[in-house]
Amino acid sequence: MNRQQTGGSPVKGLRKIRYRSVSLFMRNSEATKETILKRSGVLFNTRGYKATSISHITDATGLTKGAIYRHFTNKSELETETLMHLSGIMFEKLRERIKEQQTAGDKLRAVFRFFESYIDSPPVKGGCPLMNAAVEADDAHPVLRKGAIKILNAIRDSLLTILNNGIKYKQLKPTIDVEMYATLVFASLEGAIMMSKLTGNNIDIKKTVAFLEKQLQEFEL
Repeated sequence: MNRQQTGGSPVKGLRKIRYRSVSLFMRNSEATKETILKRSGVLFNTRGYKATSISHITDATGLTKGAIYRHFTNKSELETETLMHLSGIMFEKLRERIKEQQTAGDKLRAVFRFFESYIDSPPVKGGCPLMNAAVEADDAHPVLRKGAIKILNAIRDSLLTILNNGIKYKQLKPTIDVEMYATLVFASLEGAIMMSKLTGNNIDIKKTVAFLEKQLQEFEL
């Protein structure tokens, strides 16, 4: 019986089986990690990072501690990756709103409105992941603090890009102090969200957005 009759090399067939097994394992591993991040995200963003234990996560995922630690070195790494996961969801939704607008002014208004919507319909359960992490990201949690700073800088850089492009394409006045304005916008929005969450209504965030929109009109050409 020759090779053609046996349907090809058995070694090649074994390689295919191994490849499929490895691919299936990788897909299952990625799916498991995604599940851990999603369930941990809800817990961390609602209960808090310190208050959420690995036992809480095993209960929420149905996985053992060993299974969780196969994907994350320790709780600190899990916290940071979960923060990045939550922020990724937030950034993607914000990016969609910004892309729909044509001018720098309208892009900034989209940012204002996005954060205003946090009170009634936050993109992730528990509210703004950056604010929640920042509250706990003290000197005792340097890794989480580093992750929160990374997100803060990413949002500020996005605002700076919009402002600089607005000046470049003559949509905004060149006299704007873009660094100062970007800081003012983000600090105002995050502060207003905090106030609205404390009071249980959206009055403060609405007032803040109205002020920012009025100020923006003065900067537009």
